[in-house]
Amino acid sequence: LSLYSSPARETKYVENPQTQLEEGVSRLRHVMEPYTAWCQVLWSYIASGSALCSDFFSEGCEFLQNPPAGFYPRLGVIGFAGIVGLFLARGSKIKKLVYPTGLMGISASMYYPQQAVAVAKVAGTQLYDWSLQGYIAVESLWKEN
Repeated sequence: LSLYSSPARETKYVENPQTQLEEGVSRLRHVMEPYTAWCQVLWSYIASGSALCSDFFSEGCEFLQNPPAGFYPRLGVIGFAGIVGLFLARGSKIKKLVYPTGLMGISASMYYPQQAVAVAKVAGTQLYDWSLQGYIAVESLWKEN
């Protein structure tokens, strides 16, 4: 035997064959991989949404515990306007949708005029954008024929 060289050994790694259970689990994991990724993404959305909801509700509870002066009477008038709208909206389902929201909107705009103007501006621009998109869609359909 030489002191400086070692004999070359022929070693070979042999994997144990997979059992049926291991193959089944492997196939199941490969099949379920897209669904688990989707669930992880969904869970991240749910976690962020629940954090936002918890902040929103905690602020809402704090606001209701220390409301500004005259808040509850105004809330009562706005709610009563909605009930009157339901009473007046006998008949069609569209009336039951439009009358209460319209009367509540009118009564809320009497108490909060600055916020009503801001909402009206945003709603006006959105309505204009939607009508413009509809016009473009109808025009493209008309030109195709």
